[in-house]
Amino acid sequence: MALYAISDLHLPIGVDKPMDIFGSKWANYVERLEKNWRSIVNDDDTVVIPGDISWAMYLDESIPDFAFIDSLPGKKIISIGNHDYWWTTMSKLNKFLAENKFESIEFMQNNAIMYKNIAICGTRGWSYLGNGEASEDDRKIYEREIGRLVLSINDAKRYNPERIIVFFHFPPINTDLAETGFSKILKENGIDLCLYGHLHNALRQNIVEGEHEGVKYMLVSCDYREFIPTKLCD
Repeated sequence: MALYAISDLHLPIGVDKPMDIFGSKWANYVERLEKNWRSIVNDDDTVVIPGDISWAMYLDESIPDFAFIDSLPGKKIISIGNHDYWWTTMSKLNKFLAENKFESIEFMQNNAIMYKNIAICGTRGWSYLGNGEASEDDRKIYEREIGRLVLSINDAKRYNPERIIVFFHFPPINTDLAETGFSKILKENGIDLCLYGHLHNALRQNIVEGEHEGVKYMLVSCDYREFIPTKLCD
């Protein structure tokens, strides 16, 4: 058994919106992703996918994309990204999985899911508010996402795990390394590993990776990781 992560699949199977318009790096990316995934992930492994799963606008449009994900080896834990417009309530999402017999997929929001003795949790996050120029709507979303992070971590704690790993879609900390509401919660709760996505075609100087105040940050966007799921632990 092993735990992997990869984000921002941006699957275009249900709707015709391939990512190669964003550069040659995305050419044939679905085929490359599938080949890489099948070469390293086994049926008893778990893969966390923190957001931007499908270009579909509605759940029924996303069925081919989820059928593709379900066909891949391993259990998949999926959380929301900023482009996942198909995302709805957890009850509707779970009904969708059951109706379509997507048995290898589980959704995560406001909760935690166990992998062995490790609790997997997190939330979408939101853009860094910076120096006060954010809109009131941005502030409301930011505060809501902080609340969801707290709910998810609290749910993780009820399992008394040996470790908690947190996943975001948006980067939870900016390159200036100034404390955010998200990084503050990670530090206060003793989280030592945090993974995120969202960034594409990102230059090294625009990415936060490595340890900061006891938390190791990793970017796991598809294109950044060469469409290869990143192994986190056995």
